[in-house]
Amino acid sequence: MHLSGPNIWTYRPVLEAWVDIGGLEDSPSNTIPGFYERLTAWLPGLIEHRCGVGERGGFLQRLREGTWPAHILEHVTLELQNLAGMKVGFGKARETSVRGVYKVAVRTRNEQVGRACLHAGRDLLMAAIEDRPFDVAATAEQLRALTDNLCLGPSTACIVDAASERHIPFIRLTDGNLVQLGYAAHQRRIWTAETDQTAAIAEAIASDKDLTKSLLHSCGIPVPEGRIVDSAQDAWEAAGEIGLPVVVKPVDANHGRGVSLDLMTQAHVEAAYAVARAESSKVIVERYVPGNEHRLLVVGGRVVAAARGEAAWVKGDGRSTIVGLIDSQLNSDPRRGTTEDYPLNRILIDEEPAIRLELTRQGFNPESIPAASQEILIQRNGNVAIDVTDAVHPEVCAMVSLAARVIGLDVAGVDVVAADISRPLDEQHGAIVEVNAGPGLLMHLKPAQGEPRPVGRAIVDHLIPQSESGRIPIVGVSGANGTTLVARLVASLLHLSGRYVGLACSDGLYMGRRQVERGNCATWQAGQRLLMSRAVEAAVFEHPAAAILREGLAYDRCQVGVVTDVSGADTLGEFYISEPDQLYNVLRTQMDVVLPDGVAVLNADDELVVKMAPLCDGAVIFFGLDPQLAAITEHRGKGGRALFVRDGQIMLASGPNEVNLAKLSALPLTRPGQPGHHTASLLAAVGAAWALDISPELICAGIETFERDQPVNPLFGHATRDH
Repeated sequence: MHLSGPNIWTYRPVLEAWVDIGGLEDSPSNTIPGFYERLTAWLPGLIEHRCGVGERGGFLQRLREGTWPAHILEHVTLELQNLAGMKVGFGKARETSVRGVYKVAVRTRNEQVGRACLHAGRDLLMAAIEDRPFDVAATAEQLRALTDNLCLGPSTACIVDAASERHIPFIRLTDGNLVQLGYAAHQRRIWTAETDQTAAIAEAIASDKDLTKSLLHSCGIPVPEGRIVDSAQDAWEAAGEIGLPVVVKPVDANHGRGVSLDLMTQAHVEAAYAVARAESSKVIVERYVPGNEHRLLVVGGRVVAAARGEAAWVKGDGRSTIVGLIDSQLNSDPRRGTTEDYPLNRILIDEEPAIRLELTRQGFNPESIPAASQEILIQRNGNVAIDVTDAVHPEVCAMVSLAARVIGLDVAGVDVVAADISRPLDEQHGAIVEVNAGPGLLMHLKPAQGEPRPVGRAIVDHLIPQSESGRIPIVGVSGANGTTLVARLVASLLHLSGRYVGLACSDGLYMGRRQVERGNCATWQAGQRLLMSRAVEAAVFEHPAAAILREGLAYDRCQVGVVTDVSGADTLGEFYISEPDQLYNVLRTQMDVVLPDGVAVLNADDELVVKMAPLCDGAVIFFGLDPQLAAITEHRGKGGRALFVRDGQIMLASGPNEVNLAKLSALPLTRPGQPGHHTASLLAAVGAAWALDISPELICAGIETFERDQPVNPLFGHATRDH
């Protein structure tokens, strides 16, 4: 099972497998000849696994002393995920009540990759046990390809990681890089380095280099002169008008593809036109600006990072072709690769016509053999990866920020050509040559030289200021008795307080006054729908124990967590749970996720529920039918809050101070003939509303008008008649 939210194991998503090791229960690792040697030879990284020993090599110590296959499968699966490029470290293996059957849980950042690693781990483990060959290298390569295909790209991942550092929740909306930061009405969205504030018009302008230059020039920003051309001959004529040397490039291409620099002859200009035309339907000729190429990242009107490029050269040895020299001197650099994980791209001549043109201009072709020590220019641009953030002149920062605002981009990669980025552009005839939407971030995260910059954090802080959390009020209700009623009543009270409320419970899925889905919606998937709705301002979730065991919670943290009781363990046999103490470990999940400024609402009449109070990071409100319950009296003695029934009245107490809320006999839920647990459910719901700072007067009005069996459409307010 994939537990997509907080669960009995951890706050994060895990893959849980039930493993029956059969006869291997009698064969711990230290009894299998050669097993230790085979496994550690295949997976040397296991030495980094600390396991329960708590130190490097801890798991290997357990292997030598003797441990069982389920535990070993946990660590093998984790290590295969690490080899696949998906760094994880959490895992647990626990026996069930059935001999030989274990529950194995491993942290995973992607369900499909995690499952693939689990299956591969099983095959590898059995091969090691049975002394059969296993191709670890090929398996790791397949898993890496799966990770590259399914996991977030580095630009998106750095933003998501920065959000996580601020405890801002996120939801991945597609299999690609579209991610929601925050919940419901307070959400923001990113798509790599584009945000929901990135205007489509601004993006379209940025993709048109000629229009971009025109707008920048109108605002006094230095740009190279130039115009769009429609033929090779027209390109040469434009070069004559502008003055040599010139640049020829596509109007709407990116990543430096099809760009030719410092062109001085008609032949080279016309050849460059063909290269650019292959990348775009429109080609532009511009004045060549001498200097180094720089990429400055602007976020929310502020320059947060800058990188400088450098030309790529090779030096001849008198024996090797230029292709060979590129492979041995440039592509061998570990910073170069073909994926987004590398700050520099591999240089592939067959895919870069501009490089062939550059070689032709120097009198070479890819198979030429330069003389020893002869230097050959391979690429003038496309190598922007040297951090220069601290060197950028304030006037350059101001000019670049202005350029991003002129185009209308909240996040922009601005390309500046200048001999010295620490001097104003006017002094050195520098210019802004491009403004790009959705800029790559890797050059700033993993510069070839210099200090990495926290660009992900800059984007998160731009979208969600430090004073905000991206969260809405969330109430989670767990237990067995009356939880649906509690959830519905809390949602009703939130609605009366003026919020647009979402509710996911066993009766259905509700948004505002509408029931949008019938049937059991106390599920992770239904909960996610609420959290993705921009309309929802507060949300209430019911969490039966089986749903927690099967899927985990739908959210990462909540403002209020309610636990009504710890009962019904005898109904959870399919999960190998039969005892109240086991069920306690399931329902405590609701307490584990209460925010530090949140509140737990707990049933003081259930000893196991009372036992959960210390697990809550926030405050606690106890409720009970008897004001003399030990948990209530002790809690009030410490100044804590509680609610209870005395002489037929619901009382709210803060330490010694008491407020009379309502008379039970006046409430629809507690009229004669109603089930007894309705009173406890009513108290739980009132406690949650109190925890959310809803006034006693409003709470009283809400519970006096709430009908348990009122029509579901509308959900809240008075019952309606059919006409």
